[in-house]
Amino acid sequence: MTGSLRVLLYHRTDDVAAIEQGYHVVSRRLAEVPGMVGNELLGSVHRPGEFVVVSSWRSLADFTEWEHGPDHRRQTSPLRPFRDTTMSRPFGVYHVMGTY
Repeated sequence: MTGSLRVLLYHRTDDVAAIEQGYHVVSRRLAEVPGMVGNELLGSVHRPGEFVVVSSWRSLADFTEWEHGPDHRRQTSPLRPFRDTTMSRPFGVYHVMGTY
């Protein structure tokens, strides 16, 4: 399937300042990654301490190339300590099926 993609990474922490700082470090590192359109840090309204980083990609191929590349782990390392380990899979990858 072709088309744009969203990747959701679930995080959990009470240290809001630390996750915000990690998010900004990672975002600066990813600013020039080919195929990445942008990203957002979302904080839960109903569950304080739960966060989601949503990244937008031009295509699955662009995301896959970066994910399997040599810089992926280094670029995202500041957010790894906040991954929500209570989940069996702390991420989701979704094709955009429709937009308005």
